[in-house]
Amino acid sequence: MRKLTYFVACSIDGFIGDPKGDASSMYQFVTEEFLDFLKTEYPETVAAGGREALGFQDLENRRFDTVVQGRGSYQLALDTGVTSPYGHLREYVASRTLGESPDPNVTLITEDVPGAIRKLKAEDGELGIWLCGGSQIAGELLDEIDELVIKTYPQVYGSGMPMFGSDFAVTDFALESVRTFDNGALVRTYSRKR
Repeated sequence: MRKLTYFVACSIDGFIGDPKGDASSMYQFVTEEFLDFLKTEYPETVAAGGREALGFQDLENRRFDTVVQGRGSYQLALDTGVTSPYGHLREYVASRTLGESPDPNVTLITEDVPGAIRKLKAEDGELGIWLCGGSQIAGELLDEIDELVIKTYPQVYGSGMPMFGSDFAVTDFALESVRTFDNGALVRTYSRKR
């Protein structure tokens, strides 16, 4: 069974963006030290354009071969004219509003998102599935998430888009590791308690 990992950036108080989803204030924490970490541990989580600009487009995927994201997250790429932001991965977009996929590498999930994810998890493979975001799809897939990798940046938003857009439900995870960075950022890894 392959793992579904929610690999996400957030503020100290658990928001992945402002009320409209903008997280650009967090970019200042993506320093050389942090980029080295991503390049070494999670190179596939950097969008194709970023990988090329940073010179590591040829690195092999280390943890994931598939990415799943909601329509809002995918729209950020579409707004810049990019139809396949993670072309080095199998891309799935959960959307009830896109009529058809704008790119041959992007498969739309239009109904029963948890069921579609269970099918992806049941596939044979060494690498896992990355849940890229956003809040609504993370809330919908909470029962399917096996691991959390939370990049916490030293900012407080006060309000905004929460990590999980869902109803109240206590879900337990166990802390596996914490990596600290000189700029105050943390990367915490949790595994699902089942």
